[in-house]
Amino acid sequence: MRIRCPHCGERDNGEFSYLGDAAPVRPDGMEAEAGAMHDYVYLRDNRAGEIRELWYHGAGCRSWLIVTRDTRTHAISDVSPARDVALARRRGDAA
Repeated sequence: MRIRCPHCGERDNGEFSYLGDAAPVRPDGMEAEAGAMHDYVYLRDNRAGEIRELWYHGAGCRSWLIVTRDTRTHAISDVSPARDVALARRRGDAA
């Protein structure tokens, strides 16, 4: 599988580390209930199809990336810097 890093171009996936589903949003700090934090850390859906994943380009630009990938085919439809996605989420955009 090859991933097109927005900073370095297309690279082998061996340069990246997979860090899981990008959809969960961390509960708010010390005010979070224990059950909410447990669900955030341990519970994930194992869906087939297109999902957004968090990847780290450790052997390249050392950027955190959001990769939109179909888990059935490994087809990648989008790669965005995680920082841009987080800023858009904070603004309330649909990212």
